[in-house]
Amino acid sequence: MPVTQDDARAQYNYLMTLCIRREEAFGPLALAFLREPGFDRLGLTAEEQFNLYMATANAFTAEPKRYAAKLECLQKARDILPRTTFQDHELTRHLHQTIQKTEAELEIYTQAMKVARPPSLAGQRLFVETDAPEYFLDLAQKCARDYYQTKYRVSTETKTAQHFGGTHGRFAPDNPTVQNEYPGACAPFMAARAHGFHLLLPFDLKISCKPDGPLDGGVRIFYAKLGYSYPLRYDMGKLCGYHDGQMLDVALDDPHLLFVSVSAVKEPDFRFLPPDREPDVPDNLAYPLAVLKTVGSLGPFIQISCKFKIWFDASIISLLIQGAPDLEEYGLRGATGLMTRTYASDRVEAYAESSRQPWQEGLSYNFINLHLGLLPGIESATIPFNTPIFTLYPVLNRQTYTMQERPEAL
Repeated sequence: MPVTQDDARAQYNYLMTLCIRREEAFGPLALAFLREPGFDRLGLTAEEQFNLYMATANAFTAEPKRYAAKLECLQKARDILPRTTFQDHELTRHLHQTIQKTEAELEIYTQAMKVARPPSLAGQRLFVETDAPEYFLDLAQKCARDYYQTKYRVSTETKTAQHFGGTHGRFAPDNPTVQNEYPGACAPFMAARAHGFHLLLPFDLKISCKPDGPLDGGVRIFYAKLGYSYPLRYDMGKLCGYHDGQMLDVALDDPHLLFVSVSAVKEPDFRFLPPDREPDVPDNLAYPLAVLKTVGSLGPFIQISCKFKIWFDASIISLLIQGAPDLEEYGLRGATGLMTRTYASDRVEAYAESSRQPWQEGLSYNFINLHLGLLPGIESATIPFNTPIFTLYPVLNRQTYTMQERPEAL
């Protein structure tokens, strides 16, 4: 709805009242008003426009990252000043000096925030072997980005309110104008989501301690507790060993049982079909069943394997893997691990592989598996398809850096 001149006059009077009272809401409301389309044609006098620009500039938080918006207000005030009755040499000089100071401080901040890459630092390449590279390396990363952007997108009002935060504001929990403390407004919080490599699945995954309501793609059963786990199956009304078929005296309501089930593929652009699938298995169940077949357990954790093998230079970097930041919202916890080299737990043939291809020379490798466990008190948890489950962060090898006390000035 367009703003009329009467609306503009009423809003100006209201804003200046907030300014006089030093209300925290003044800054966000004033900046939003100044950015109204055609603000200079709303019928406010040059003096009123100047007052509003200057008052808003003075309300900004004293943080250099806010100074671009502050500088915008100061420059607009400078442009309007010659058309006002306030015009005099002293005020013009003061405004000019304020702009110069703000520009200089903004430049200092900008230079300090620039991180130059040392000429000797070569970019690292990590090589991935996976059955579905189109999904895991491309489509899944786009889905993870869309997931976090949709979930944590900060509104225009919140971004505006960030410019005027402070510790001196009054208690006003129900005033949306000053609310800016959202997860998406926290830079480290969002960097952990935006800058990680995320592992997703193209189907739903459910882990439950009860057999009720499994997903329709298939089920695996595990006896799992701290220090011990064993795969089971259900046959002839009894639980038995998954591999040997031995009947076991374990009830379906045993607290150590975990039921893992999968849905059919729900990502419409997922195309991979396992070459060894059974001929009677539908296309949309082939990959979920292939993953389900390789599901294992490690104590109370379920291990999901996507055959995601990664090669890296262990002399320079290690690989930190951990449950995605939002995993707890689904009732699950993810184990955290640090891959520093190839672990000596494979067959000889696997190690001989490093001499077969030139690109493998000097590189370590590992499989990235997803280790998931139910949170205490949670009986069932489902992760929808295309939801980030685990995150991979390349980090410096411990031998390539030193933590020490700051040296004294020489």
